[in-house]
Amino acid sequence: MEVNNTIFDPTFETIMTTTKYSLDPSEDKTQENHLDLVILISKATLMGFIVLCALFGNLLVIVSVMRHRKLRVITNYFVVSLALADMLVAIFAMTFNASVEISGRWLFGYFMCDVWNSLDVFFSTVSILHLCCISVDRYYAIVQPLDYPLIMTNMRLGTMLSVVWCSPTVMSFLPIFAGWYTTDSHLNWRKSNPNLCSFRVNKVYAVISSSVSFWVPGMIMIAMYYKIYREADRQERMLYRSKVAAALLNKHLQINGISAGLAGLPPPEPLPEEPPITSSSKMKRERKAARTLGIIMSAFLACWLPFFLWYLITALCDSCESGQIVTAVVFWVGYLNSALNPLIYAYFNREFRAAFRKTLESCCSIFGPATDLRQRKQDLVPSNASSEIHVQRAY
Repeated sequence: MEVNNTIFDPTFETIMTTTKYSLDPSEDKTQENHLDLVILISKATLMGFIVLCALFGNLLVIVSVMRHRKLRVITNYFVVSLALADMLVAIFAMTFNASVEISGRWLFGYFMCDVWNSLDVFFSTVSILHLCCISVDRYYAIVQPLDYPLIMTNMRLGTMLSVVWCSPTVMSFLPIFAGWYTTDSHLNWRKSNPNLCSFRVNKVYAVISSSVSFWVPGMIMIAMYYKIYREADRQERMLYRSKVAAALLNKHLQINGISAGLAGLPPPEPLPEEPPITSSSKMKRERKAARTLGIIMSAFLACWLPFFLWYLITALCDSCESGQIVTAVVFWVGYLNSALNPLIYAYFNREFRAAFRKTLESCCSIFGPATDLRQRKQDLVPSNASSEIHVQRAY
């Protein structure tokens, strides 16, 4: 035993010394603090970026539609209302969630927890109902274009927007403030933990609220856009066939005219120029609008589908628990949709893109000194050129 101690003691001492310096508690704690700080800064930066994009992007949509008469069509009034809802999501839902993610606790008390949960449910439902209305509007504009002005009147527009903004209160404020959305044990837990704000729902409320807020409107939108796609494809084929038939008829008439010896006749008087056919251009515009709004709907479903799947699974499965990271990701992927819509408008819609550019240029012109200097330089060039012209004329 003595020999063994003599042989292995130095090695044991070396191992303990190495362990002491490599796993120093203070150094390990410092590294953890640095890592936590980096994660916190990254989260705050990403959340702040999403909030700012949602605020200013949707504000740009509203201002552009109000400033440019060309964008003041019925569909874009739904778009403006949707942009307002997305701005309110950024103000009332994202900011509260960001404060929880950054501070690690709820800072605003028991009552405001109910307010936040109600606003969160309310605005997400308002957004998807807007997209449902837009899909119905596009359906009538493309499938029944002649009846569209009679169907989509200003009165019907106001009625649809009123229903969209008022009906979600039945699924948000009423059951949440009445306590119908959750279990008695969760209500008691909340009273004993005022610094935490979690939204744990019972099974009945989970099924009904997700169906009303997401699944049923989502299925309606998918059905509408499928019919729109089929009709747009049919109109495209009909337009192509009519162009081919007109070209063949023109060729046939030319051949018959030459064979009948009409070349020696005096040429007929030129017919007045026909106005451009607006039906085909209107169909193209409607198809582009439908494509843009279809992309918006797809982005909405892609952003909110993970949340509602998580929402149903955690509510219906008692043994299914999700970590804090998963909960934060599904919430913020859903919130991301409020910042994506203006980017989709700017990228896929030429009229919105031009309106955005003009609106931003007019906003930048407010900051005057730099633009004034450039304008003065530009004003000097024509004056010099004009003086040279006068000199040349004099000679």
